[in-house]
Amino acid sequence: MEVNVNRVLDAKGLACPMPIVKTKKEFNQLEPGQVMEVQATDQGSTADIKAWAESTGHHYLGTKEDGDILKHYLRKASEEDTSETKHGDVMDLKDLREMIDGDETITILDVREPAEYAFGHIPGSINIPLGELEERF
Repeated sequence: MEVNVNRVLDAKGLACPMPIVKTKKEFNQLEPGQVMEVQATDQGSTADIKAWAESTGHHYLGTKEDGDILKHYLRKASEEDTSETKHGDVMDLKDLREMIDGDETITILDVREPAEYAFGHIPGSINIPLGELEERF
């Protein structure tokens, strides 16, 4: 899984609250929509960074472990975007699971950004970000 990032913050070896303090400062350098990777070794940084993102309206995308290093991924929200927009399911997930597990041939198109897709998607789905999809049609 590879996530395209615009900025990497090295917070390795720092204890709470320094990873989040440095994250706040560096986040100001990002443009809305850009992604930052925060590299930390403090095990408490996952909960801290996730809580900070939720409280500020920015988007916590997920965390990958790379040995002793935690790589946290955050996307900066625009000033107008104070919380992530959630859309209701178009189809009941139970019905979708039955279709996937059954004999029916289906294609699942995931239109989320690559970073979101990387942290969780239905196996076998195809990722075409919405912006790219709009360009094609």
